[in-house]
Amino acid sequence: MRRAGILLHPTSLPGPYGSGDIGPAAREYLAWLEAAGQRIWQMLPLHPVDGLGSPYASPSAFAGNPMLLSVDDMVDEGWLRQVEKPYLAGADRRFVYARVAEARAPALTLAAERVSSQVDLAAYRRTKRWLDDWCLYAAIADDLGGDWLRWPQGLRDREPDAIAAARDRYGVAIDRHAALQWLFDRQWSRLRREAKVRGVDLWGDLPYMVSHASADVWANRELFQLDKDGEPIVISGVPPDAFSPEGQLWGHPQYDNAAHRATGWAWWCDRVESLIERVDAVRLDHFRGIAAAWHVQTGAPNALDGEWVEGPGAELLAAIRDRLGVVPIIAEDLGVITPDVEALRDDFELPGMAILEFAFGEHEDHAYLPHNHRKELVVYPGTHDNDTVVGWYQSAGERTRDHARRYLNASGNDIAWDFIRAAYRSHADTAIIAMQDALALDGGSRMNVPGQAEGNWGWRMGREAMNVALAHHLRLQVSVSGRLEEIE
Repeated sequence: MRRAGILLHPTSLPGPYGSGDIGPAAREYLAWLEAAGQRIWQMLPLHPVDGLGSPYASPSAFAGNPMLLSVDDMVDEGWLRQVEKPYLAGADRRFVYARVAEARAPALTLAAERVSSQVDLAAYRRTKRWLDDWCLYAAIADDLGGDWLRWPQGLRDREPDAIAAARDRYGVAIDRHAALQWLFDRQWSRLRREAKVRGVDLWGDLPYMVSHASADVWANRELFQLDKDGEPIVISGVPPDAFSPEGQLWGHPQYDNAAHRATGWAWWCDRVESLIERVDAVRLDHFRGIAAAWHVQTGAPNALDGEWVEGPGAELLAAIRDRLGVVPIIAEDLGVITPDVEALRDDFELPGMAILEFAFGEHEDHAYLPHNHRKELVVYPGTHDNDTVVGWYQSAGERTRDHARRYLNASGNDIAWDFIRAAYRSHADTAIIAMQDALALDGGSRMNVPGQAEGNWGWRMGREAMNVALAHHLRLQVSVSGRLEEIE
């Protein structure tokens, strides 16, 4: 089945509270996607973010991000009053996490307190194996900061007496965090029901690595390669390439795969199950880490002296399949891809990815050129980690731009839509377009620059972007390329 979709994180939606959310604007967007002939809404990870707003450096691999909660829906359901709505001057501009978190905190606290007093959270908590660890970690982190290595030794090492005392001391905060997760699940369920009505599948994102400053590592130290004090022994990264001559140091702790194997990969299966309860398909970020990951000694100045170390491989994917059945997984197979990665992907019949921005300036047999695409692919002009197509074209060398113009039979004056048409006409079954490219925006609207810590994740679109003309234009291109699936 040939389909088309849009890549847009909910924080990029319009709205008056400093960040997009999963409320009225998200439901309006689903209606717009339906009108535009789009059958997929792909998002970034839905988890809480770090202090810079990155959803790929989350303090939880399971929890939903309370910053995505809809203030308006909480008012409509009686958890907030109109006068308790947060106010942010210039709230329709870029999402700045610290600013939004500070402004929304009082409203979220009030709503959570009301939920705690009216809802049987004990019953809710019994349905989520990960929730108690998350709520305790988050409550302590509110007081002491998220770096658990800096906590008092008893808390750092989860000594029973210290944990019991913390549960007493932080009981109100623990209940508050549980209530926020209850609210997230409630609002997300409403959004997913609306997506089903509109015939739109929700695609989630599962980062392969998890942050050291997380409830997951703190509560499961035995599953990661840590020393006796909890410090990572080896950390994540990628080796040097054409874009980063010293490689990239990401800094996540590496997994202890022997420990995971001894549990039957239970933590991993729980993680995938938690996400697939929320979405229809999962993009597995850094899929190549399942075959082998780049290990760098903690303290190294760069990633040059790392080494490839075998990952969980087919054992993990088989464990997920055996427990959960066939989970729709898209393998993010970008970067240094070796035959073992391709074999793992193909053995489990997982679609890979093709990025059009990477296709030009090389040779006619480049795998990402549309005439070389396989059906079992998801094709993108660019992802959240790429520049917008317009920004890419403006910064590309003349040889690359000339190749793109000749291949696309285009002048380059409408390069974003030239790429969109090429993606739609690809052999690949699925084509996903970043919303910035549908709007033909330049590099100033880029979502993320890999390797750059600050200044990312902030782009937001105006409400006027969801207009009839753009929906009609997209639907026409979807239709003529055989990707329009009419919903009865």
